[in-house]
Amino acid sequence: MEAVLLSTAYLPNISYFYFLLNSESVFIENYEHFQKQSFRNRCEILSANGKLDLSIPLQKHGDKELISEKKISYSENWQAKHWTAIISAYKNAPYFEYFEDDFKYFYENPFEFLFDYNLQLTQLILKTLRIEKQIQFTNAFEKEFKGLDLRNSIHPKITTVFSNTLVKPYYQVFADKNGFTGNLSVIDLLFNKGLGTKEYLSLQI
Repeated sequence: MEAVLLSTAYLPNISYFYFLLNSESVFIENYEHFQKQSFRNRCEILSANGKLDLSIPLQKHGDKELISEKKISYSENWQAKHWTAIISAYKNAPYFEYFEDDFKYFYENPFEFLFDYNLQLTQLILKTLRIEKQIQFTNAFEKEFKGLDLRNSIHPKITTVFSNTLVKPYYQVFADKNGFTGNLSVIDLLFNKGLGTKEYLSLQI
């Protein structure tokens, strides 16, 4: 697959990881302005009551802030809330206990910048899956990217090729109650399928 340009994302969803894993070259936009109500500081997991949004609160210093300079706010204890929600959602998932300690670190230690926090979480997931993938960063804002530009396509309000009808169902903890929910954060796939996540992502589309 050709080169792909992605935005930064908090615990990216399955479609994001599909393109990250299956593209020859991966770039993350480093010079865009922060966009509200996007996956840049938000992810979706599956709780007992259905899909649950987790959002990272951010400091605001102006209307047009570069994503790489966006700082995380700790005015509220969002890390404890997010980790409690993740435990509640996945403590009974088949592989959660194998990866729990690695992810727990990110909810017990402060990170200054959203971009760095997202990147280190993404790198942890790649390491967990035993995948070596070089991620490159833009040196300026890419107005016309020579490749597949998905910066604004993988978005909570946009249905992509990874709609529920096109994603192969896999075991989910609360599927008996909620039915299968597709294209959640990749941790939903990881905690339920373990290292089988890599094979699953290579089979989609």
